[in-house]
Amino acid sequence: MVEQFPFPIQRIQSDRGREFFAYKVQEKLMAYSIKFRPIKPASPHHNGKVERSQKTDLEEFYPTTYLSNFEVLKEELKAWQLFYNWQRPHGSLGGKTPSQQCSELGDKTPLWDEVIVAYDRKKEHIQAQNYQAEMTIRKLKPCL
Repeated sequence: MVEQFPFPIQRIQSDRGREFFAYKVQEKLMAYSIKFRPIKPASPHHNGKVERSQKTDLEEFYPTTYLSNFEVLKEELKAWQLFYNWQRPHGSLGGKTPSQQCSELGDKTPLWDEVIVAYDRKKEHIQAQNYQAEMTIRKLKPCL
């Protein structure tokens, strides 16, 4: 899936859902040199873009589809993704589509090689879902 993006992913920001804290997920992110940055609990405003995207999905996509037929749903999701990214203007992008925005920022976007070089494995670790536990772990000094 990472290979489908038109630019290298440098970091993933998420809420503190369990699915993001699975070892396999975090290990895969590290393998791709992607930083994992979960937000502080009770801070949905930090995930505003995701929250807005989900609201758009609820208002514009789900009312037009049948969730009971998985095969139809898969095809409709593909069509929605294409429409959402290539045809639908976004107010947050000044009326441009995400594909137009990506195209315009292409010269400023680092290449995968640059992202990999900038990624410091020593600064990354498998993070705990429990926020207080994670803060305690971060304060511990490594044993030499």
